[in-house]
Amino acid sequence: MLIRTRNESDPLPSEITPRSVYLDRRRFLASASAAGVIAALGLAAPRGAARAAATFADIAPSPFSTDEAMTDYRSVTTYNNFYELGTDKGDPARNAHRLRTRPWAVVVDGLVRRPATIDIDDLLRDYRMEERIYRLRCVEAWSMVIPWVGFPLAALLDRVEPLGSARFVAFETLLDPEQMPGQRLRILDWPYVEGLRLDEARHPLTILAVGLYGEVLPGQNGAPVRLVVPWKYGFKSIKSIVRISLTEEMPPTSWNRSAPQEYGFYANVNPEVDHPRWSQRRERRIGEFRRRDTLMFNGYGDAVASLYAGMDLRTWY
Repeated sequence: MLIRTRNESDPLPSEITPRSVYLDRRRFLASASAAGVIAALGLAAPRGAARAAATFADIAPSPFSTDEAMTDYRSVTTYNNFYELGTDKGDPARNAHRLRTRPWAVVVDGLVRRPATIDIDDLLRDYRMEERIYRLRCVEAWSMVIPWVGFPLAALLDRVEPLGSARFVAFETLLDPEQMPGQRLRILDWPYVEGLRLDEARHPLTILAVGLYGEVLPGQNGAPVRLVVPWKYGFKSIKSIVRISLTEEMPPTSWNRSAPQEYGFYANVNPEVDHPRWSQRRERRIGEFRRRDTLMFNGYGDAVASLYAGMDLRTWY
């Protein structure tokens, strides 16, 4: 798809989303009254979430952004893995209306000097003013190229000041079967949990995403805040986060706990290590017919390979 913009890395919503969706949003924004603080930030409030940001204006691109062609908006928002909202790829979009994303707070605790419970809109206001929110167009392993909007996880960690004993970062998703009907099924041990090593969490490629395509993050994509770690497999990118904890010991992760013989803690993309039930040497992106070679670290090796120097990546999979 040809994107006609002044800057390849700075697409306009009207050129990315279907025109009918874009015009409907414009008509809504024209008739809605935004809260003063939101207007001052260049953000606008959508239906059902008065304090949430519907658009992110004048957001700078990340230096790590790829120039590869983006996956179309419809695929990104209707073909999803989010088992809390259902196991079929279309279930998350069908059930996302159940998820109430405002008000929303994230608890940040554990081995930190300044534990906090942070309102997501307060955080976005601060980071918008500090110009810490940016666009990261990145390749998602095995599937898509998505233009996320988010901020470095490192920025949030700096706020709470990790102790010297902290070595890992643990994440936890909302537990609420009323909002998340998939949690009524015994597929996993709920709530969904994930983890990173502290140096992985501090890497500038690791972001907490709050939007995509310049708009607020949809429920089916993990609203209001989710993890994005481009060099790892998608199950590592935990969604609808309510708790982030600093720990000394390696934290449990949902898929490793469910099937340790198939899913390791690290989940780095490594075509040399097959999944027990299939090869990982080739992949096909959504919207493409041909298969392509899977790249080590999902193509981000120049940026992240040094994190694993000296490690046996067949053992630490």
